[in-house]
Formats: sequence, structure tokens, C-alpha cells
Amino acid sequence: MPAVSTLRVAHQFLLPQHTLSRLVYRITRSRNRFVKDRLIRWFVRHYRVDLGEARDRDPAAYLDFNSFFTRALRPGVRPLAADPETLVSPADGRVSEFGTLDGERLLQAKGRAYSAVDLLGGSEQRAAPFRGGAFLTIYLAPCDYHRVHMPQLGTLRESVYLPGRLFSVSDASSRSIPRLFARNERVASLFDTPAGPMAIVLVGAMLVGFIDTVWGGPASYPYGRQPRVRRYPDTNAQAPTLARGAQMGHFGMGSTVILLFPRGRVEWAPALETGAPVRVGEPVGRRVGGAQGSAA
Repeated sequence: MPAVSTLRVAHQFLLPQHTLSRLVYRITRSRNRFVKDRLIRWFVRHYRVDLGEARDRDPAAYLDFNSFFTRALRPGVRPLAADPETLVSPADGRVSEFGTLDGERLLQAKGRAYSAVDLLGGSEQRAAPFRGGAFLTIYLAPCDYHRVHMPQLGTLRESVYLPGRLFSVSDASSRSIPRLFARNERVASLFDTPAGPMAIVLVGAMLVGFIDTVWGGPASYPYGRQPRVRRYPDTNAQAPTLARGAQMGHFGMGSTVILLFPRGRVEWAPALETGAPVRVGEPVGRRVGGAQGSAA
């Protein structure tokens, strides 16, 4: 590990990650105008946020910083790729890595891989459909739109909250911290789709201890210590089916989205490149072959 990278990430092992995230959680939900208006305006300037795309363009219109951070966009600013066979980007951000799993292992950064079993909470059963399959990792920067959308039609079968650390998911951390995405707090959602099983994993990070889903409210149960599993349909709820491009969740701050697909069911778009920017609704791949499972 290069010395510079080591210095950039070593302090994270010493920081009280969850305590800091709890503090940020409270500050970002303050409705004190003095606090929230100044924080929002500073953030817009510092990160060059394009509020022209937002449904509410006035920084003072938001109840708190979290409402601003998870802001909705104006209708039409993220059109879906027209071809229904196309997989669309679930998030605004940058392609961190993509490709094919080597058995159950997927690439985190050059020279570093981790296990889909670990990513999905240590369950061989959850990871089995994705062995040798396709993966896409998207990093969301602070300036990005932070709602997460469906790459294709899907019916939810299982949603799992997995407690963990809150390391930064920056490039330096990805290169330096082993099994980063499988160690951080995360929510894994498994769907039946026309391309077979699909996993969408929302990974928390430093100061990002809150993940929300549209079907169950706060999914990350901030700072929990035990995994929480919900399977669908259950005795209290029908399995939600979400359309291609529909919102499925959001981050309380920014982080990472990971998609997993079975072997031979997805081809990534020729134009997709590591480091390239992507936006919700843009084509990132397409379905191929027959489906192993389908949306209900």
C-alpha cells in the first residue's frame, strides 16, 4: 500500500465513525433557519451544486439540510432511455468499477477484490445467483443527486440491513481498505426482474449512516448492531413491484450503489468506462438471454 494512501485512510480506523455520523444526522435535520440556510448555501457554493435541476430551486425553501440533500428533481431532467430492454443507471455519479465477477469475487479497485457473499451479509444462498455474473459500482459525490432508481422493472423479494463500519468510500479508501464495501453499513435489496435476480446494494460511508427505501421507511435503522431481514411477500405486506426508473431509495448523505446480475443475463454498454460520469436514466447495459426469474 503506498505511503500516501496509507496516511490518507489510517486516521479513519481511529475516528468514532458512528458518533460523528450521529452528530451530522442531528445537524442536517435542524430546522433552525440560521443553521440550515447557511449550511445549504455553503454546500451549494463549495460543491457547485446545480439547483437549476431541482424541483425547489430556492435554498431557503427546504425544511432542513437533509431535505435539500435528498431533493427531488424537476420532471423531465432525467429522461429514461427509450428501449425497454436497456438497463438504466440507478444513480447520478461516477463509475467506480464494472465487469464480471470472478466466481463470487468482484473488483473494488485495482489489485483489490471482495466477496459477493460478504457483501450480501455472509449468505451463500443470496450470493449464489450472481456467481460469475455482472456487477456495476457507482460512486455518488456530495454534489450529486442522491435518490436511487430502478435500473429495470423489479419485484422485491428480500431487503437486508447489514450493520458495519462507516469508512469513507473515496478512491484512496477503495484502493487501501480491504473489503471496504463489505465492511461498511449497507442495505441489500434483492429483486426478481426480467433479467433474473438482481441485487441493489446501497453502501453507507463516513458521515452517511442513514439509508432510506420507498417500501419501508428508514432501512438502515441508524447505528443498529444486528442485521435486519425482511422477505416479501410476508404476512403484513405484499411484494412491491417497482417500474424501470422508479425511485427505490436514497442516502441521507452520499455514498455508493452496487448492482449485481446473474451470469449471461446482462451486457454492459460499450461506452461504459471506469471513471466515467453517469446520470439516472442513461443506458448502462442491456438484457440478454433468457431470464432465470421474472418480475411478478
